[in-house]
Amino acid sequence: MDQGDTITINVLTSLDQIAATDWDACACPEDTDGRPHDPFTTYRFLKALEDSGSVGQGTGWDPRYLVAEMNGLPIAVTPLFAKGHSQGEYIFDHNWAHALEQAGGNYYPKLQIAVPFTPATGRRFLTRPGYEAAGMSALVQGAVQFGANNELSSLHITFCTEDEAIAGEQMGLLRRTSQQFHWVNDDYADFDAFLASLSSRKRKNIRKERARAQNFGGDIDILTGDQIQPHHWDAFWRFYQDTGSRKWGTPYLTRVFFDIAQEVLRDDIALVMCSRDGQAVAGALNFIGRDALYGRYWGCVEDHPCLHFEACYYQAIDFAIAQGLDRVEAGAQGEHKLARGYLPVATHSLHWLANPGFSEAVARYLEAERAAVDEDIEILTSYGPFRREEREEQE
Repeated sequence: MDQGDTITINVLTSLDQIAATDWDACACPEDTDGRPHDPFTTYRFLKALEDSGSVGQGTGWDPRYLVAEMNGLPIAVTPLFAKGHSQGEYIFDHNWAHALEQAGGNYYPKLQIAVPFTPATGRRFLTRPGYEAAGMSALVQGAVQFGANNELSSLHITFCTEDEAIAGEQMGLLRRTSQQFHWVNDDYADFDAFLASLSSRKRKNIRKERARAQNFGGDIDILTGDQIQPHHWDAFWRFYQDTGSRKWGTPYLTRVFFDIAQEVLRDDIALVMCSRDGQAVAGALNFIGRDALYGRYWGCVEDHPCLHFEACYYQAIDFAIAQGLDRVEAGAQGEHKLARGYLPVATHSLHWLANPGFSEAVARYLEAERAAVDEDIEILTSYGPFRREEREEQE
């Protein structure tokens, strides 16, 4: 980049306004020789959300994608949304909204750089190789300026990478840490090798759970690519509706999203289907990255003991080992994952708050919260299921 080069920021209200090749040259340049590191920031995934009506008018997720261009070349992009609520984010700021509104301010609308409904860590400032620093700086400045120009309360960048969190803090953004539970592949040859790394009691418990689940009276299959057929989505939609109505009131994704997924995303998907007497009764949806398997949704129309653990956690571990993936990210929350080999890890977000006094108050809160999260991770890790010598090595 020459000193005389200038970067311009464009705001797009639809991915139709940028070529897929330009977006993916920033989001997943590694996709030319294999899978993308992050399947969720690809053009095809974000476009599926948009085309299916899962984001856009009436959803509270209004696209304002930012594109940084240099001499007409897109060098950086980010999925930015104007939001009228805090649903589907998994990094909770409801208390912040309440505090600002109690003080007479308006928290909504706000800005969110995120993959909607997806608590998976990945790059949020998507840059062409060689433009990392300039691209991130331009996008951060552009997003903050957009918020200020439109008199919005705040900007939030959720589930960014640790490197982005450190760089963003140096740019003046507030850094926040949260936690999730991830399973890490220690070059296990198979599931039994993983079990051998656990304490005797935890190993026995997992074997009992797997046996109970697999004796539910049917079959458990994990499907990818062309193995996935349209009728599988008919079944999974029923599961997803049940889970969505219980957890969120209404499902985040529309039925059309799954039809689009069949067309353009099925190679990115590992779909666990549990069937009994020829009928699908439960399932779990995972997305496949270059290094990780990302667990996203689970649902069922019949309750069977331990089938949730098998479909969501143990089948994911089996798949990751077979595919040589480094880890399984099993989604948000869930200390019950600890006993099943998933250890706590820190996740990161960045925040800009327009009101200086409010920003100072939140900064103090975040400092205390980071210390509490670090302590919580340390304590939970000490209660992990691994044999003592294994645990000491991981620490």
